[in-house]
Amino acid sequence: MDAGASHGRKVSTTQGAMAWVPASLPPPLTWSRGLVVALSDADRAIGRLAGEATRLPNPNLLVYPFVRREAVLSSRIEGTQTTLTELLEHEAGADVDREGADLCEVSNYVAAMDLGIERLKKLPLSLRLVKEVHACLMKGVRGGRAQPGELRRTQVWIGAPGSSIRQATYVPPPPSELADCLKAWEKFLHDRSLPPLIQIGLAHYQFEAIHPFHDGNGRVGRLLITLFLIERGLLPTPLLCLSAWFEATRRDYYELLLAVSRQGKWEEWLTYFLAGVARQSEDAASRMRRINALIDRWQHDLAAERSRLPAKVVTWLAANPYLMVKGVARQHGVAFTTAERAVQLLERRGILKQVNMLKRDRLFCATDLLAILEEPVDLTPRPAD
Repeated sequence: MDAGASHGRKVSTTQGAMAWVPASLPPPLTWSRGLVVALSDADRAIGRLAGEATRLPNPNLLVYPFVRREAVLSSRIEGTQTTLTELLEHEAGADVDREGADLCEVSNYVAAMDLGIERLKKLPLSLRLVKEVHACLMKGVRGGRAQPGELRRTQVWIGAPGSSIRQATYVPPPPSELADCLKAWEKFLHDRSLPPLIQIGLAHYQFEAIHPFHDGNGRVGRLLITLFLIERGLLPTPLLCLSAWFEATRRDYYELLLAVSRQGKWEEWLTYFLAGVARQSEDAASRMRRINALIDRWQHDLAAERSRLPAKVVTWLAANPYLMVKGVARQHGVAFTTAERAVQLLERRGILKQVNMLKRDRLFCATDLLAILEEPVDLTPRPAD
């Protein structure tokens, strides 16, 4: 890294190491054919996803598992082990073996996403909103240095566990530089001169490079991508699970972010970022269509039933494929025995399966639907259009 590079500068820390202060955005970009094609692909794919969401009969229900999948995978990048199954079981009311701290961190991500979307109705995407989201994300989590909603006041660094600042892979700006860095970053968020997907790709790198909090920077930075896409009207709801791309290509994700700081390789980072938007937009649209088709088929099979409750329960499986009888009774305002009959019918039809061994508090799952949600990310190259 050149101390006078156009993409940033080195400064000394109080510990005697060198930290990196990224230059204000936007950088000078070379609009190569590869970058233009990547942007075109991403724009088309996210547009199709947005259109798909408006055509489906239950888009608001489908948002629920997609947000949870994003929460699980974004948290997994940071080392949290909670699975999507465990989170959905927990939210259905079942006891989950997973350590409470892990579940808390993932649940906080969901709450932070909900908070951010709600606050966008009154606030622009800004440092104030970011602090509120961070406070929600880090509430009650393990460790004593999270400082929810507060910018860090000491130097931090990124490297192998136990490494010193001199052994660090990356040293972000000293606390004395944070105010200026974040002021420029916030100003760039309000810029309208660049294509939105290019803008958020740049802004995501910059946030990670600034590293404004003691903890939670990666999760907040990835969450902000979704909030930006919603604020700019590219997506009506948070259906894009970009963390699935980052988690599946984790090494590329970190190496390309670092390559911007070290060598100013913006085109490589943006091409990778846009490829993720395109692939995950297609992935989300495919999952949505298949989930909706499955529910349509189940409802068609239940059309002759005298009670409408089983079909209503099936509709809500789009939100969470796990359920318990007491949850069905509460959600639909019916007696426990009425809910139990509906669940038993769905079990006989093969729609639900009991997935625990309890006689009381039995947990059921629409396993065919869960399989769609849990499919791994497809990393095979896409054919050219």
